[in-house]
Parts: sequence; C-alpha cells; structure tokens
Amino acid sequence: MTAPLVLTSGEPAGIAPDITAAAWAALRHEPAATFALLGDAAYWRSRNPGLAVAEIASASEAPRVFASALPVLHRPLASHPRPGSIAADTAPQVIAAIDEAVAMAFRGEAGGIVTNPIQKEALYGAGFRHQGHTDYLAHLSARHGQPVQEVMMLVAEDLRAIPVTVHIPLKDVPAQLTREAILAQARVTARDLARYFGLTRPRLAFTGLNPHAGENGTMGREEITVIRPALDTLRAEGLDVIGPLSADTAFHAEARATYDAILCMYHDQALIPVKTLDFHGGINVSLGLPFIRTSPDHGTALGIAGTHSANPKSLIAAIRLAARMRKAAA
Repeated sequence: MTAPLVLTSGEPAGIAPDITAAAWAALRHEPAATFALLGDAAYWRSRNPGLAVAEIASASEAPRVFASALPVLHRPLASHPRPGSIAADTAPQVIAAIDEAVAMAFRGEAGGIVTNPIQKEALYGAGFRHQGHTDYLAHLSARHGQPVQEVMMLVAEDLRAIPVTVHIPLKDVPAQLTREAILAQARVTARDLARYFGLTRPRLAFTGLNPHAGENGTMGREEITVIRPALDTLRAEGLDVIGPLSADTAFHAEARATYDAILCMYHDQALIPVKTLDFHGGINVSLGLPFIRTSPDHGTALGIAGTHSANPKSLIAAIRLAARMRKAAA
C-alpha cells in the first residue's frame, strides 16, 4: 500500500490549524491526497470547534479514517498559544515535527512531506540556524547519510521558477552567484523534472542578473563572465537551455510557453512573478531531496490566525502536487 503523505504542524500560533482543517475538508474524499498531521490533536480541536479529529498511532492508519476525520499523530505542545501570539516554548516541537517527518520518509512511512509554514524568528531561540525549510531539509538528509544539492522551486499555474541564490541580502548576490551554483541547480532541476513531472528533456530558461541581461556588458558583466559560460557547459551536457533572458520580459504568457522551468538569479526575481500569477495558489517544491516535499508558498499570517479567513488554496495545491509527484515516482 502506498504510504500516505505527512503534514507537519508548522507554527501553531499561525494559520496552520485553520488551513489544515480547511484542506482536510476539501480533500477528504480524494484518497490519493490522504495525509496524516504531526501535531497536537487537542490544540487543533480547540482552534477548529466541531472538527472531527482521529488520533492515530501510525501514518499507515490515516487512509482508514481520512474520509471521516483528520488523522493526527498526536504530539502534545508545551503550551497552547493564543492565535497570533507565538509561544517560545513550542519552538522545539515545531522543529521536532520536521525532524520526525523526514525520519518517517526515510523509513518509508511517509510517501511525501508537506510542511506548514514556520516562523523562523521564533525558532532561532531553539537552535534553528538555517535560511528556511529547504536548506534545513537538506541538512536532515545529510544527517541521514544522504548529502544532497537542494533546489527550491516555486510553482504557480504554468510557471516553475527556481532562485539560484535564495535568502541572502541583495548586496551579496553577485558574490554568491557562481558558475558552479548555476550548474548544480540546473542539473538537479532537469533530473527531478524528469522524475516527478514526466519532462524527459525539460526546457530550462535562465534570467540574467542585471537589467536587460546586462546589455552585452554595459550594465554589468555577470552575464558574460558567469551565466553564459554556465549555460555553455549545460548545452555541452545535452540540456535544452535558453538565456540569459532579460527578466522583465521572461514571465509573460508567450514567454512561459517557451520553457518548462526558469532559473532566476536571486530570490525576488523568481518569487514576484509566481506570487503575481497566483498569490493564493503558489506552491514551494524542494527538488534534490531523497523524498518528496511541498509546501504552501506563504507565511504564518499571524495577523489573521484564528479568524478562519486564511485562504487554504496553496496548502490544498501543495498536497495534491505531492500526491502527483509520489505517483510519478512510483
């Protein structure tokens, strides 16, 4: 039997309890989307009065109850925070849920991991020292004996966008943007687009770093000294690549039709078009890992936590995509 997906708790004081309940209600009659939540069953009930919750002992029990109740692997919180107010003592458990989900994936108990949003500032006091979920999951993979090159891919409708450099200050991007970084990200992207998305020879586009892709060196030389040499190497390896493209013309509908994924040189170059195209439905996908991981492409939204006004579309889309990736990789 195919192992179900496992959903982490994320920041409990945020909208995770709200969108999780809404996602389960939307997906409960889709067996392929069956998931088990790693979280505090009592807290999820308190945040969602009337929600049917079934405490289960193992993820394998989730398919049996999913149509009638939210399956929860009960992991009690140190305290039950008020919606919108972070409790520092819950941070170790937020991290522990991610750790446990990864361990379950390595044991074959989780067919994929879907992570609820975390509040990184709240986790730093508990020893968290990573830019975000993606590099932390790579760290955990190495801890399990499988070092990886992680890639963060954002998905919105027909757009798949990868930032080569991620959560660093803009002033540091030119130094961090190397030929080796572009090559590593592109190779993993091509491999996993074939593995999980059925694209046996994916078309990869690349933006430039500078306005108008540098205009032949008049507005910066990174396109000449870094990006083009990397693309030449990828072409020599047999990959289908185009670029560097001027970022201001790379994301309209006609342009998107010419590639299967686009690698961007810094964070906002990739995320602004994704969130503009589908703000509520964007998905974060981690490529390069030895397990499937998706996530809603938004934060904890503390300001609306507990109001049940948060849009669950992104989490629903993340769960469905993880299920499709699991099927493709089977």
